[in-house]
Amino acid sequence: MDKKISIIIPTFNSAGKLIRCLESFKTQTINNKEYEILVVDDGSNDKTKEAVTNYPIRYIYQKNRGPASARNNGAIQAEGNIILFTDADCEPQPNWIEEMIKPFNNPEVIGVKGAYKTRQKELIARLVQVEYEHKYERMKKFKYIDFIDTYSAGYLKNIFLKYNGFDERYPKASVEDQEFSFRLSQDGHKMVFNPDAIVFHEHSDNIIDYLKKKYKIAFWKAFLLKRHPNKIKTDTHTPQSLKIQMVLSLLVLLGVTAPVYQPMYYVSALSLLMFLLSCIPFVLFALKRDQTVALISPVILFLRSLALSLGLSVGMVKHLRR
Repeated sequence: MDKKISIIIPTFNSAGKLIRCLESFKTQTINNKEYEILVVDDGSNDKTKEAVTNYPIRYIYQKNRGPASARNNGAIQAEGNIILFTDADCEPQPNWIEEMIKPFNNPEVIGVKGAYKTRQKELIARLVQVEYEHKYERMKKFKYIDFIDTYSAGYLKNIFLKYNGFDERYPKASVEDQEFSFRLSQDGHKMVFNPDAIVFHEHSDNIIDYLKKKYKIAFWKAFLLKRHPNKIKTDTHTPQSLKIQMVLSLLVLLGVTAPVYQPMYYVSALSLLMFLLSCIPFVLFALKRDQTVALISPVILFLRSLALSLGLSVGMVKHLRR
């Protein structure tokens, strides 16, 4: 029989993590006759194919073209009229499918975003989790959202295909999911955030990987903003304070690296003070969840702002020249 729901999992050389992901579907609260799982192998050269042999999934192999292409391929071949996306390094909770499809009871809703959690104990990973939760609190204030991430995403299949899915010009996972949801929102489609649709994930657990990821996101965000310049102002996911912090961090750095011009010291000092003040809401939020994270957060947020600013600047130069 045809399935009503299709879960699409793109993967590339992540057989071990994929197994943990597939195991999590054994305990879903919804009857497995109502959904199918499509694993789209994006040209892996590990043992992905052998690893999924014993699972009731549809295995699709393609030459390596990136996660956007893999997800689009899965959507085209899906049987369900609702398509759900998660990643190979995610472990959906038992009620994940049930929670992801609930909002579609409203005929106006065409897209759903779920939430991250983590079991990690590393300090940076805990900070990343608090960072996500801080943004989730912002999203809860909106009836409808314009920002869906593919780690826990759902769409009506007919709408997804009508808009040709994710932009395959993004060669690696970056902001192609943001760009797609911006397109939908721009045309007035309704999407919602469901914080109860949870997947567990392993976040970056060291400062270097964390900053590299921020740089990459900002680099490709420059490409996204060429198509959606109105999103420079605001979206339902990104706190306005983050944009202010990016500017202030650059001013601090400029003052420190321009010692021959003394007035820049004052600009740098004032910018640092304003940056620290802008961190207060996050610090207070973090204090209720993890005191150690709250204490180190101003330093990490400053480094984050620099990484984002640098990535955006380099991205603008490169993408505007294309």
